[in-house]
Amino acid sequence: MMTAEEQLEILRRGAVEIIPEADLLARLKEGRPLRVKLGVDPTGPDIHLGHAVVLRKLRHFQDLGHQAVLIVGDFTARIGDPSGRTVSRPQLSPEQVRENMRNYRRQAFMILDRERTEFQFNSKWLGKLSASDILRLCASTTVAQILVREGYADRYSAGAPIGLHELLYPLFQAYDSIAVRADIELGGTDQKFNMLAGRELQGANPLGDSQPPQVCIIMPMLLATDGTQRMGKSLGNYIPVGTTPEDLFGKIMSIPDNLICHYRALLTDMPEAEVAALEAAIASRQANPRDAKRRLAAEIVAWLRGSRAATRAERAFGKVFAAGKMPGREALLQAAKTVEFPASRAGEKVWVSTLLVQAGLARSSSEARRAVEEGGVWLEDRKVTDPQEEIHISDGLLLRVGKRRVAVLRLRVL
Repeated sequence: MMTAEEQLEILRRGAVEIIPEADLLARLKEGRPLRVKLGVDPTGPDIHLGHAVVLRKLRHFQDLGHQAVLIVGDFTARIGDPSGRTVSRPQLSPEQVRENMRNYRRQAFMILDRERTEFQFNSKWLGKLSASDILRLCASTTVAQILVREGYADRYSAGAPIGLHELLYPLFQAYDSIAVRADIELGGTDQKFNMLAGRELQGANPLGDSQPPQVCIIMPMLLATDGTQRMGKSLGNYIPVGTTPEDLFGKIMSIPDNLICHYRALLTDMPEAEVAALEAAIASRQANPRDAKRRLAAEIVAWLRGSRAATRAERAFGKVFAAGKMPGREALLQAAKTVEFPASRAGEKVWVSTLLVQAGLARSSSEARRAVEEGGVWLEDRKVTDPQEEIHISDGLLLRVGKRRVAVLRLRVL
């Protein structure tokens, strides 16, 4: 049986911060199954690879004998988490939330051990709070404490509206920790404020007996296929775990080369020293990024869908791209990353070089211009020859740079 120190070494991997680490070690030494909380709001229909980073850490706890408590925020999703937002989220109806969470259990169990997972919906307790309960929760914090938080502070300074319901979000998520008696909470860096609020509320608990404050384990945010923004449902730049193995393989192959080791560190068990060595080898051109990315894609697909599915997906990808032939539209769509634009941009005219940058297919306007001038840019099945050709933005528009960088534009109402 592993010692508490050996468990801590495994659990520390990849974490940005453990608050406080001494408390985590002390609880591991108690020798009992710890209750480890992770909350996911169903603001979209999919669990994606960004979620998979913290779900992997939750699985690590399970493999060490601890109890996972996965909370689907069917109540909090109707408010919308304001973390990192520059504008208010649109409020979802109960029907939208139910539709979004239809497949959450199936997708979560692609990563978690079903036998050691407690699956909860936070409407079970939040929906029962009385007005008096909510007032007592509100009295446990101050407006100043919330407004200093990044996001709120930026919006307040800019004069952007902040709904009163948004100020309640951290309190409701914090109360989840009390409801499930969490020993540990996992979350991304964008959730640090909410997680610390849970820790404070457990210690005070204005609605009942106080609890030992939870330990907060903060994980890094996975970058999306554009290489700059975090992966997120509201940003429309995510890779869903529940997609087909072929689509999953193709989307991982579409990430920029500089994200190979980022994905390696957060989504695989490759030792940190080996990740660092791979990063150095790619930077010095001693390792081929395409081969490293192909191994990464195969490993992630095998983890989520099994080794046979990974073999089939790699074979299908190879048939499309390795032959060096111009692939058909359907094959390109399978390998394309989805780039979502606001529906209000439908019909907008934009230079093709500008659109390549906005779609994450080029890092700068100069790089986009060179790609066009070198004959490597295709719009649908037509080669583009003028970097300043005006393109009308439309839903389903397919862009390709070279053989492997492919994006499809999707317009959505924000």
